[in-house]
Amino acid sequence: MNNLLTLFDLSKKEILDVINSSNELKNNPKKNNKLNNKTLGLLFSKPSTRTRLSFEVAISQLGGNSVFLNSSDLQLSRGETIEDTAKTLSVYLDVLAARVYNHDDLVKIANISTIPIINALSDTNHPCQALSDLQTIQETKGKLSGLKIAWVGDVNNVCRDLMIGAVKVGMDFSIACPKKYQPSKASMSPIYDLSSGNSITISENPISVINNADVVVTDRFISMGSEKIAKSKLSEFLPKYTITKSLLSNAKNDVIFMHCLPSNRGEEVTSEVLDSSCSVVWKQVENKLFTHKALLLKLLG
Repeated sequence: MNNLLTLFDLSKKEILDVINSSNELKNNPKKNNKLNNKTLGLLFSKPSTRTRLSFEVAISQLGGNSVFLNSSDLQLSRGETIEDTAKTLSVYLDVLAARVYNHDDLVKIANISTIPIINALSDTNHPCQALSDLQTIQETKGKLSGLKIAWVGDVNNVCRDLMIGAVKVGMDFSIACPKKYQPSKASMSPIYDLSSGNSITISENPISVINNADVVVTDRFISMGSEKIAKSKLSEFLPKYTITKSLLSNAKNDVIFMHCLPSNRGEEVTSEVLDSSCSVVWKQVENKLFTHKALLLKLLG
């Protein structure tokens, strides 16, 4: 693995290796100082709480250090090309995690850089979140293959990579969202090609999608950068696609609920569900640290 831009970049074995390494790092926290004198750059154009913190703490606990780079403070804000910036960052850094509005910018950075590039979120993908979510599912359920994930809500960057990863490791994946926001056949074709017997279904009916699910996942209906269309879009999702206790009752009795946070409580999920015993959202938060450690070790170790 040279870069991680989407989970298409990783094989099934590589995904499972990262998950297993994450679990080992979590269970053996003292075996950490392996990246002495390595520097992680964090180039962020979008706000972040959990992703930024977990990357900074991860590299620190591994013995390295981090430099936070707000894009508005760089010459990027004065017209320097993304390619020239990437060449400069390659001179000083050992690895770069970039959080961008446009995934094409991330591709440009990766194409010109001489250091590993990690997608810390783009408009189309969020592979780090998907990996830590898969780790959380395995930790909670004891396995991945054969389980069913039900995604309810907008088919966003988190959903795309979670779906790619889930299909690669042998999980069924179902999506419930309004017809207008369902993914195109062209965008789904490469994901269908990954399937080897596990099912991928898309429906407007959240009840049928959640039926018999082991894992139910949602995210904000309005992604960062899409706030201008919030009112019209929300009207398509509310209240039908809000995860309530009643809707969740259609899943298996031991279902777990997941959300990458932050949450708009009362929109995509009620507080009753988010704070319930079946919710593993804080375990997701914790596991981002170990997933990021595992990624950094795989890229730099």
